[in-house]
This record gives sequence, C-alpha cells and structure tokens, in this order.
Amino acid sequence: MSALILIAEDELAQAEVLRYNLEKSGYRVVSAADGEEALLLAEEGEPSLIILDWMMPKLSGIEVCRRLREKPVTRDVPIILLTARGEESDRVRGLESGADDYVVKPYSPGEMVARVKAVLRRSGGGGMDDTLRAGAILLDSGAHKVRVGESNVKLGPTEFRLLKVLMEKPGRVFSREQLLDKAWGRDIYVEERTVDVHIRRLRKALSDAGAGNPIRTVRSAGYALELEG
Repeated sequence: MSALILIAEDELAQAEVLRYNLEKSGYRVVSAADGEEALLLAEEGEPSLIILDWMMPKLSGIEVCRRLREKPVTRDVPIILLTARGEESDRVRGLESGADDYVVKPYSPGEMVARVKAVLRRSGGGGMDDTLRAGAILLDSGAHKVRVGESNVKLGPTEFRLLKVLMEKPGRVFSREQLLDKAWGRDIYVEERTVDVHIRRLRKALSDAGAGNPIRTVRSAGYALELEG
C-alpha cells in the first residue's frame, strides 16, 4: 500500500495542488483545513508523513508540530513545515519545534514531491543493522528506539538518523556536510546550520535521559560522539 500523506493547509487552492501532485506520484492523501483537524487526523490516520502549514486557524503549525512530537503515536512521523516565513530565525524556530524539513513559499509542486520522496526514503530505514551500542547508549534500528541505561530516549526521525551516524563510528569527527549527506541525503538541499539545530535537540534528549553530553563540537570541523574513558 502506498504511503499516506497528511496535508494540513487552510488555503484550499494550495492544498488541492499539493493533493493532485502527490496523488499523481502514487501517494494517498488526506487533508486538514485547521490545526485541530490536523491533530485529529494525524492520530487517527497514522500518516507516513505530514505537511504542515505554519499559519493555520485554531492551532498554528508550530503548535501542532510540538503536540505531535509529544504523543507516542505521532512522535516519529516525519514533518515538513510549509510557510511563507523565510528568515533564518523562523527556520530555526520551525526545526526546533520538531519539524524534519522546511519549505518556503512559493515553491514548485515538483520540489515538494521531491522533498516528500526524500524524507520518506530517509525515514523508512533499512532495518538491517539491528543495534548499536556506544557507552550507555543503545540504538535499535529495527525497533527505532534509543535507550540510555534503563531510560527511553524520545527522538524525532532526524535526530535518530544523526545519532545512528555518530554511533556507527564513535570518536570520528563528521563535518556538517558529511552529516547532511548521511542523514538527509545528497538529493535534497538543506542548509548546513540545520545540522546545528538537530544536534542541539539530540544533545538535550540524551542529557534528559542521563547520558550527559557525549557529542563533542570540534570548532571549524563538525561533531563527534565521545565515549567516556
């Protein structure tokens, strides 16, 4: 069965253009016209990916994104934030709310479909390498779960992929460009500063679970996972 895409967009014309192009590409689509409806459909429909407009009636896309990340049933669903806001501070705010990607209006339908395909491809995972362990951190690829000791770590799809990359080669310094290639893919444009936002979220999640701060920043070089001892 093809992936189900939830479009949360209050501008009917844009929602219909998105629906047409996504269905033409083989996806199933369901639409919501406001934030409250988007939350309901996300919980009931179990979509494979959600496209959220920033400015919506009842609940903003930012608030919907935060709430989706708090609920176990929608915590790991990839989210693309769609907005007319193009300032860097807005992009950072959108990513920090839990979005995995960010598309600024106006955009071409082809670009959006390409983004959807790339995000779904990244989030689908291969599930072949099972578990990784680095110190007290255990990452289970098949179950898409991370633990620190006895504590579960709540990670979004992008943070999960970044942690997996870092855990595969502890101690190695990965540049932002390398992390973008491995966690986002070469076929999609994402600003390098986006890595910093997701690393910050990953650090906080690991710290809250009792792992301290195992991710080292190497000035002018990138990031590395450091193990105690």
